[in-house]
Amino acid sequence: MRILIAGGTSFVGRAITMAAVSEGHEVTVINRGLTGTDIPSSVRRLVGDRHGDLSALRGELFDATIDTVAYQRRDVENLAAALDGRGGHYLQISSISAYAEPTSEGGTEATPLLELGDCDPNAEVTASTYGRLKAECERAAHELFSDVAIVRPTYVVGAFDKTFRFPYWVDRLRRGGDVAVPGPRDNALQWIDARDLARLTLRVVASSWIGAVHACGPFPARGYREVLEAVADVVAPAGTTLHDIDPEHIQDSVWYQKFPLWSGRTTSPVMNMDNTRAISLGMPQTPLEETTRDTAEWLATQETPSWWLSAAEESELLQR
Repeated sequence: MRILIAGGTSFVGRAITMAAVSEGHEVTVINRGLTGTDIPSSVRRLVGDRHGDLSALRGELFDATIDTVAYQRRDVENLAAALDGRGGHYLQISSISAYAEPTSEGGTEATPLLELGDCDPNAEVTASTYGRLKAECERAAHELFSDVAIVRPTYVVGAFDKTFRFPYWVDRLRRGGDVAVPGPRDNALQWIDARDLARLTLRVVASSWIGAVHACGPFPARGYREVLEAVADVVAPAGTTLHDIDPEHIQDSVWYQKFPLWSGRTTSPVMNMDNTRAISLGMPQTPLEETTRDTAEWLATQETPSWWLSAAEESELLQR
């Protein structure tokens, strides 16, 4: 297949590009050309700006378009205009954040999406606007493309993750000692290895499947503490101890943003969504242990970000 990937060089986009090449597809990526990458030389690279010039797509014809970087309505509108019906089957990487909070765990793809409300469809992407903007991008896709598939991942994890959310825990547990872990320990946590998201995405476009599908697993979700214990089993040295921290000490404090993948005082139903449809479409599920090892290997080549919880901050929190 001739596949266009909007994005295609960073984390999720990179994983999809690498998988598409390995499966023998003819791959073109379009992005601003600002991200260094290790994608194969066989991949054709076009330079274009979703908020500016997409003329590089003029006259191009594709069997499928995979959109990994739709964050505002204009992103979808501009890409649709540039392709002018020549993009083939359109697949958008959305997010479970696009959902209005389900009333119970085990929600399906029929769960209602967030409404835009008074949010500008091209507003700045922030923690408070992200979900509504992703839902609006989905609506724009259905309005502007004829054959549409939507993939809604949960937390995407693995090597090359420049959000450094899952990598925080891999690095912290690898250093060992007394590790602060926010409670409650049984809060639901779902994730998807970027490579599994990529393989699901390619199965969807290869079959020209239309509809929405979750990219998450396992289901039912495992508990937050259980997940971190599994990571510790792979990377933590002997003597490492995980300490549960009362969420009341964290929720409204400077530490709130310091614990990645944490849903707060209570479990979030959107962290325990049904993945039956994804499994039926052939989504693989890489063992967490393999994802952890691969992330640790990649982390050894990276500088850790400044926003991570410092040793002094963690010590103070543990003393509380």
